[in-house]
Amino acid sequence: MRAGVMAASQLPIVIGISGASGAMLGVRALEVLRELGVETHLVMSRSAQVTLAQETDLRLADLRALASEFHSIENVGASIASGSFRTAGMLVAPCSIRTLSEVATGVTSTLLTRAADVVLKERRRLVLLVRETPLHLGHIRSMASVTEMGAIVMPPVPAFYARPRTIDDMIDHTVGRALDLFGLDAKLSRRWSGVTKARRGTPATTPRLDAEDA
Repeated sequence: MRAGVMAASQLPIVIGISGASGAMLGVRALEVLRELGVETHLVMSRSAQVTLAQETDLRLADLRALASEFHSIENVGASIASGSFRTAGMLVAPCSIRTLSEVATGVTSTLLTRAADVVLKERRRLVLLVRETPLHLGHIRSMASVTEMGAIVMPPVPAFYARPRTIDDMIDHTVGRALDLFGLDAKLSRRWSGVTKARRGTPATTPRLDAEDA
């Protein structure tokens, strides 16, 4: 590799944590990226700090220690607010509907949504772990809008084929799949490799469809 040329996988990744339920998704992403030696820039909303305290025993200082750099939500002059600051993209984990809506409209009121807007305009990877259910038409239209702009909407849906035993298993699978989208293999979960043998060692079979099921 020539001097001064940095591979995309070595560029920093921006981690946004909004106020939706699922703060541990962002926390785990920070932990794993630190283990992988990837530089991270963390920005979180005020409501995310409330959710963090509600759902975990972690303090804001604990998250700041996990990130390479922490940016205040009000600091619109931060490095990640400019497209000239090179990154591999941004992961918003979890992504609230408010954050999704601001990104969808381009009306960004905080550094979190400004950073996401920058990622889109620079044609970089933006992954939004939208955490909401059920969805009304406005939510769906916002998801369609950001998808048309180039973002990836990735609700944190558990994969039951991996037979998760704990919430941590489900978190790891979601975070691992999200980091896959940045070309990073965190080896956090079992990957699908086709239908496997049954637990007792008998060959797995494909269920027969009755005529009424076909």
